Amino acid sequence: MKLLTKEAGVNVIDYDKILSQKVKDIKPSGIRKFFDIAGTMDDVISLGVGEPDFNTPWVIRKAAIQVLERKHIIYGPNKGVVPLRKAVCERISKKHDVSYDSEKEIIITVGGSEAIDLAIRGLVNNGDEVLVVEPCFVCYAPLVELAGGVAVPVPTRIENNFKLTVEDFRDKVTERTKLIILPFPNNPTGAVMTKEDLEPIAEFLRETNIMVLTDEIYSELTYGRKHFSIIELDGMRERTIYVNGFSKAYAMTGWRLGYLAAPEPIVSQIAKIHQYGIMCSPYISQNAAVEALNSCDAEVNKMVDEYNVRRRYLVSEFNRLGLTCFNPEGAFYVFPCIKSTGLTSDEFCERLLYEGKVAAVPGTAFGDSGEGYMRISYAYSLKHLMEAIRRIEIFLKKLEAEKNEG
Repeated sequence: MKLLTKEAGVNVIDYDKILSQKVKDIKPSGIRKFFDIAGTMDDVISLGVGEPDFNTPWVIRKAAIQVLERKHIIYGPNKGVVPLRKAVCERISKKHDVSYDSEKEIIITVGGSEAIDLAIRGLVNNGDEVLVVEPCFVCYAPLVELAGGVAVPVPTRIENNFKLTVEDFRDKVTERTKLIILPFPNNPTGAVMTKEDLEPIAEFLRETNIMVLTDEIYSELTYGRKHFSIIELDGMRERTIYVNGFSKAYAMTGWRLGYLAAPEPIVSQIAKIHQYGIMCSPYISQNAAVEALNSCDAEVNKMVDEYNVRRRYLVSEFNRLGLTCFNPEGAFYVFPCIKSTGLTSDEFCERLLYEGKVAAVPGTAFGDSGEGYMRISYAYSLKHLMEAIRRIEIFLKKLEAEKNEG
């Protein structure tokens, strides 16, 4: 294949022919698109990125400082430092009464995102199908496609409080179905799955050869109920890759640390991807995370209490404004419906950004089933949220006036 063209007598590389077609076919993140635009504008309230506005608890920062002061900063073991792997196993056992072997069944990763990537690449062959429950975090389908798989969307519905039912995905299962991704507590809807919700799903899956990837990064951030994991149900630990991390609950987004737990035959293979692609997670972050798991439950509870105040405020205000808002039971997002405005999600959010000076994320960034919604993060101060609501109300009145004039 000819990759060079002549331009003014100089050979010029044709990058379009060099780049991977899979990569070129992937759409950029819809979250980052609006966040980046907002960053170029003045006086914009950006509620688009899911990043806690709290400081990382001091005891975690102190632990990191002590590592810097007293230890030689080194490469760690591929699967993670031993104290952290043991602390992760203890946390899973305490929360879910499920045991994992810290030596053979845990990998400490660069954020929960790497754990998701490892799980998908470790299971998916070319042409394998992955059921992606929507609306959901933006990375799942692109990672499936990069692994050579086929992402099969499974929309959830507001009528079911955005929970997954067997009826939602039963007809989508084929002989090529390899994996189903459960994103609960959910980003962007805030939906959670209870034990009663998960039992029929587990009953169905136990009769198949389908694996589960459960992304529980928001498991510490629930309101009025304790989080329940599918690994707690009979026979599901053996067919599940459990993903969690430190970014959301401990306000450690920049520390880039997550983990996965899975049966040894899976971990022993996907560890090779981690070994060659990453080698190991940041040594300082790992040592600090031990302190997070051992000492910060009270700090997390304080953050949850504050998130709850913001959650209740936003749900009440959006309903008052006529943008029907599902009451989230987990994570730190609301997902109000904007269908009453007559605009698409992209149109609404673009106009809200340029005319209302509020940055939100269109629901379609989380899958086609998100059309008619927008995501607002309440990982921002109540003061910022109140000003955002004031601006949104002005913007909605402007839209209403346009309708009346038309």
